[in-house]
Amino acid sequence: MSAELLTSRPTESESTLILTLSNPGARNALHPDMYAAGIEALDSAESDPSIRAIVLTGADNFFCAGGNLNRLLENRAKDPSVQAESIDLLGEWISALRLSSKPVIAAVDGAAAGAGFSLALACDLIVAADNAKFVMSYARVGLTPDGGGSWFLAQALPRQLATEVLIEGKPIAATRLNELGVVNKLAKPGAARDTAVAWADELGKISPNSVSRIKGLIGAAGMQPLAEHLVAERDSFVASLHHREGLEGISAFLEKRAPVYK
Repeated sequence: MSAELLTSRPTESESTLILTLSNPGARNALHPDMYAAGIEALDSAESDPSIRAIVLTGADNFFCAGGNLNRLLENRAKDPSVQAESIDLLGEWISALRLSSKPVIAAVDGAAAGAGFSLALACDLIVAADNAKFVMSYARVGLTPDGGGSWFLAQALPRQLATEVLIEGKPIAATRLNELGVVNKLAKPGAARDTAVAWADELGKISPNSVSRIKGLIGAAGMQPLAEHLVAERDSFVASLHHREGLEGISAFLEKRAPVYK
């Protein structure tokens, strides 16, 4: 069996796309084929209005072991551009996750290691089993992070803790990341996927226009001065008010009914 990214739309979930990392026997270790498939899947989801949310998970109750060290050793015998191209493709997938207009939820059972941890951090929300582990042990094998791992951790954690996680390379428990606000919800072991899908289905009932715009505002918040952000908020609010979903949302609230966004 080869490494692949599986896509599915469960019958009980009409609006959620599930992306499953699958690499049997290797704890869903990553491969460039997965990156390419992930980019393609997100591109397709972007143009499909029936998809309102996305869940990224791993097969066999294990999220992802990160990069395959045997493949990395093989790449040492090749021109450095081979590994650089692979990391660039991973970066494209990471960027696609961040730029998706749909909310993306990582469902982590078992562990998220290395670039697998980066993938989870690239998602908008994280659901993890209460016994799950997260680790970036690059330094322990003489390497440095990829997939945006150092950027995400530096954004999400105090500098001292991000330094500890990245340099010491020891696992950090999902329960601790939950306390730190990095993991949103804890689930029973083996239930992260179902919990994430149920949450995704609920998010799918919220105005897609609002969700997309809010994601954009959050993404821009740390990259522009407050004065510019206030203008961006104003423009987004006015556009949302005059959008058909703004009319539906306000009307539903005043009429004391659930809104229906088509």
